[in-house]
Amino acid sequence: MPIFWTPVHNRPGDMHHILRGKPSGPRLAAEPEIAMFRFLAPKSIKPPFARYSHGVEVPAGKRLVLCSGQVAITADDQIPEDAGAQAELCFQNIAAILAEAGLGLADIVRINAYVTDRAHLRPYMDVRDRLFASPAPASTLMIVSGFARPEFKVEVEAIAAR
Repeated sequence: MPIFWTPVHNRPGDMHHILRGKPSGPRLAAEPEIAMFRFLAPKSIKPPFARYSHGVEVPAGKRLVLCSGQVAITADDQIPEDAGAQAELCFQNIAAILAEAGLGLADIVRINAYVTDRAHLRPYMDVRDRLFASPAPASTLMIVSGFARPEFKVEVEAIAAR
């Protein structure tokens, strides 16, 4: 069954999106497993500026995994120079953490991301947008003055649920 979202009206003026379906192959971020989240998009506020959801409701009884902020460093201490490559590695690290709990990128409901320069926004967003189809997780992206090591340009933390 294909993955799709459908608007559901709960009260006048409210619109929520419910994701449903079953993936036919390996789960990707664009293919959530079953109906469990409501992607909140109230008509009373401006739609998201990019591919993210204003809110995601996780029903009671679901497991949560909270990932600490991941920077772009490999197990053998390699750090890519490019901000896009750093974003890729941050999400690879998050995927590894989630896999330890039996989850994947498709289970992410919240992303907080940080970049050290406005020039790094687009490379980060390109990676995020490729990994997460609509409806996408709730997300915040901030420009910060720096991280613990000056070569880091991107940091990403995530919350996943299933």
